[in-house]
Order: sequence, then structure tokens, then C-alpha cells
Amino acid sequence: MKIMIIVAHPNLENSRANRALLQHSRLHANGNVDIRNLYKEYPDWIIDMEREQQLLLQYDRVVFQFPFYWYSCPPLLKKWFDDVLTFGWAFGPEGNGLKGKEFMLATTAAGLEYGYQAGGENWFTASELLRPIQATFNRCKVTYLPAFVTYNVERVSDEALQAEAARYAEQVLAPAVVGSRY
Repeated sequence: MKIMIIVAHPNLENSRANRALLQHSRLHANGNVDIRNLYKEYPDWIIDMEREQQLLLQYDRVVFQFPFYWYSCPPLLKKWFDDVLTFGWAFGPEGNGLKGKEFMLATTAAGLEYGYQAGGENWFTASELLRPIQATFNRCKVTYLPAFVTYNVERVSDEALQAEAARYAEQVLAPAVVGSRY
């Protein structure tokens, strides 16, 4: 299975958590994972839609990794979705370009996990807050795999972060469970 991780972090060099997740995935990928950094590839925010669509066709699974910004993704990733997932290609009556591909979200949150539950500080679970992106993916006829969320990234110990990175690599590289959707 060919896997592409599209990381969208405006300051990846200073992100302890996102870098740890990516490093662990590289170590265990056995050459099956390609990692792309949107903020490095598109510093001018001019996205090459045709190139991105062609890249998507080459992979079985696409993982979108990003920090959780105001209950969503960073703005360049949102622009990427808007520019690349076009009517007639990714969705619509003739839009079958991504049909059957596996898409997954992987995000890091500064808040504690118990803050992302009914009655918690954020009122909703991370899964509920990610539903607009999931709905976009559903419209594109992809298989939406369960999201991976790492909490408390600003205060987590190095040991706990390494355990999260191992869990991430396992989830990214694992075969999909048929019918698994959030």
C-alpha cells in the first residue's frame, strides 16, 4: 500500500509533536510512505492543482497531518482542499477521481483530552469537530479512516510523545478495517 502524508504546519521546524509523529512514521514505513510539507512546497500559497491531483492518484491512502487550529485545519490546508478537490474530478456526477482511496486526519491539540468531550472545555469531541472535513471527504467518495488525535502536546513528556508517535505510525501504516468511519 502506498501512503502519502500531507503535513500542513506553518512552523513545522518548531513543532515538537508533529515532527515526532513524522519521524516515527519514516522509521517504520519501509519505503511505503512519502511525506510532503505544504507550507514548504507552497510558500506563496499558489497551489498546483493538476500536480496535486496527479499525486493523489498515485497513493492508496492519504493522511492529512496538522495542528488543530480553531477547531479546524490551518488555512493553507483548507485552501488546498478548495483548490484540489474540484467538481467533476473529486466530486459531482462525474467526480470519481478519488473514489475508493483512503483518507485519514491526524491532528495535534494543545488541550487535554478530557476537554474534548461533551461538557468539557470545548463542548465537543475532536471527532465531532472534525466532521466538516469528514463530510468533504465523504462527498469525494473516499473511505474515511478514524482520525488520529494527540492531545496535550505542549506539556506532554518526551516518553509519552514517543508512545504517541509509535501509535500514530501503527495507525497510519495499518490495513484499514472495512467499514470504519467516524
